[in-house]
Amino acid sequence: MKQLAQRMNAIQPSPTLVIDARAKELKAQGKNVINFGVGEPDFETPAHIREAAKRAIDEGKTRYTPVAGTVSLKKTVMEKLRRENNLHYTTDEIIITNGGKHALFQIFMALVDEGDEVIVPSPYWVSYPDQIRVFGGRPVIIPTTDKTNFKITSAELEATITNKTIAFVLNSPSNPTGAAYHPDELRALAAVCQNKGVYIISDEIYEHIVFDDFSVTSIASLSPQSKQMTIIANGASKCYAMTGWRMGFAAGPAHIISAMSKAQGQSTSNVCSITQAACEEAYGGPQQAIKEMVCAFQERRDHIVAALNRLPGVTCKQPKGAFYVFPNISGLMGRQTSRGPKLNTSQEFCMHLLEEYGVATVPGSAFGCENYFRISYATSLEEIKEGMNRISQLVQDLTKGHF
Repeated sequence: MKQLAQRMNAIQPSPTLVIDARAKELKAQGKNVINFGVGEPDFETPAHIREAAKRAIDEGKTRYTPVAGTVSLKKTVMEKLRRENNLHYTTDEIIITNGGKHALFQIFMALVDEGDEVIVPSPYWVSYPDQIRVFGGRPVIIPTTDKTNFKITSAELEATITNKTIAFVLNSPSNPTGAAYHPDELRALAAVCQNKGVYIISDEIYEHIVFDDFSVTSIASLSPQSKQMTIIANGASKCYAMTGWRMGFAAGPAHIISAMSKAQGQSTSNVCSITQAACEEAYGGPQQAIKEMVCAFQERRDHIVAALNRLPGVTCKQPKGAFYVFPNISGLMGRQTSRGPKLNTSQEFCMHLLEEYGVATVPGSAFGCENYFRISYATSLEEIKEGMNRISQLVQDLTKGHF
């Protein structure tokens, strides 16, 4: 009897969710755990959005909707893209999906055939390579480091493209590094993709979580040509603290959106009707809550970056956006702990930190970048201070006065 389809061998469990599950398991055992593992804002969904959901229930908006989303929500998303990104789409160029991750999954489903190559800079969000592989594609990784500010150049992109390349994945601001591209950098990348006939898959989920007066530019907005070759993936989870509501969207050429809608019609069908009503208010209503969250995130970022850079053997770039830091711990690798094990990898570092010090983080290897680890500061400043105290204790144990 056949067990499983071969494609399942291409998929690994999400490392961030594995860490989060272990942290919750330890908490259930009564251990005090600081969870820096999962990228989930600790704020409540803004009240006016919650109220819109309640109204939708009371008004009986509990039926199936069109597979690709209600016309009213699609129009609200279109207006958001016009207002905030200077992008003009029609309703047949928008699809509402079950989260930003679902939007990306369906983009890859619509584009990737067996043997196709998709270029992904590392460190990358953990799901990109697995989603590409499940459809028979090959993720082609362009490595970056903190020395390059975790960004690639147009020359690197051009040198990596082959006759099998169909797409390039762009995530700005980035998970896990918070790095973000300036307009001139984006123009250079877009020019390469245009010249080579390569689609751009632009993950813009963190577009509003930016600091120090940095302003995000959507690569699709740079020219009509850029718009035609770009598929945007976005969603409400991060900017509106709506992780559990599960609403994302994609915007792009109509034939790609149509293919995604066909796939969605045979899988999940429509996004929850109540979630769609809430997200109509999120995108169309007051935006002040985002500014308040970003202000808190910036205070947390400033604290955690300063604390990390005080630690011997650790360096940390200051991110432009998102709510993660990605410190370099190469100076700590290979060192012995007083409790026995030598920590040779970021995986060993993070597991020791979790099991012995009660701090959940994600190893850099999960993002395709060894000798780093990711901390999510989407939690309170008090938790951050306590978590950094514990990380400091581990670093002191590893260095033992060697710095």
